[in-house]
Amino acid sequence: MEHIIGLSIISNLDSMRVIRKPRTYGAKANFFEEYDEYTFVKRFRLSKKSALYIFEKIQRKIRNYTQRNHALSPLEMLLLALRFYASGSFLITVADFCGVSTSTASRVVKRVSYAIAELSREYIKMPKSSAELEIVNRSFHRIANFPKVVGCIDCTHVKIQSPGGVNAEIFRNREGYFSYNVQAVCNANLEITDLVCRWPGSAHDANIFNNSRIKHRFELNQFKDCFILGDSGYGVSRYMMTPLLHPNTAAERLYNESQIRTRNCVERCFGVWKRRFPVLSAGLRVSQNTVMAVIVACGVLHNIARQNRDADPSEEENFTAEESTENAMEADESTTETPGVSFMRSSLIRDYFARL
Repeated sequence: MEHIIGLSIISNLDSMRVIRKPRTYGAKANFFEEYDEYTFVKRFRLSKKSALYIFEKIQRKIRNYTQRNHALSPLEMLLLALRFYASGSFLITVADFCGVSTSTASRVVKRVSYAIAELSREYIKMPKSSAELEIVNRSFHRIANFPKVVGCIDCTHVKIQSPGGVNAEIFRNREGYFSYNVQAVCNANLEITDLVCRWPGSAHDANIFNNSRIKHRFELNQFKDCFILGDSGYGVSRYMMTPLLHPNTAAERLYNESQIRTRNCVERCFGVWKRRFPVLSAGLRVSQNTVMAVIVACGVLHNIARQNRDADPSEEENFTAEESTENAMEADESTTETPGVSFMRSSLIRDYFARL
């Protein structure tokens, strides 16, 4: 009797057992072969040459040392991350495009972003030698005859989702959305030469600069009496040249025109940067540490694209009018200038612009 009951229980367990559906792995697309150059750039915002170049730099850092579960190759991981930067959409959309799960797409974006961001010391750097400074000075001088310029500085907001917690509101900027206030210095070729992306959206541009390493380097005169150009939100100093709020003489008006035209490089840089990688303007929905890695990674990729002479994205695609609004509001917050601090600017106007 007990034997019969045991067989009945086993039979019932067998009938209740769940039969798992076998995993299926679809064939992954080879975007390098499927897309021509134009379509590839439209989808990934980099030329094939630039994508392969960055692949050679990071493939060892992102390689999976296993073939279990049909692991993604380093090239597939790079293209997934590039698609995320280029689309500015949800991770699930990028995952569907590349044929992976959302969790896999999230891990890949984080991994690739950190690998690319580690290259920032090589691709995001200020000129050091006298020869490099001379080249940068001449390239800026050709724009509007402003002498001894080593860079143009400004800040831009990168939209994020609410980080939550007790400190969430410090990330809310004056436009009312959550963001990081990113400080960048660029050269005349619209390449980013210094990048700071750890400050919340409520931080003021001048406060970010005052606590940055780039200011410390200018204080130590590492750039040999060269100037950096900023808007009226920054305080004028012996190395920071800002526009005059009330120009009176012809020399002062000429100074203002030259300063504004030259400083326009950083605003154009932000425009090209955000059009190339719309994720910076559409908003990032990842963790805070990954946000910073994505911003730096996009800065590295932008410089590589500029150096490889990749075509700039068209203005019709993802135009952002944010920069002009920020600059207009910065001028309203400018501090009162003291005669001693603005002595270098007055000397520059008197000794240089008055003679042009």
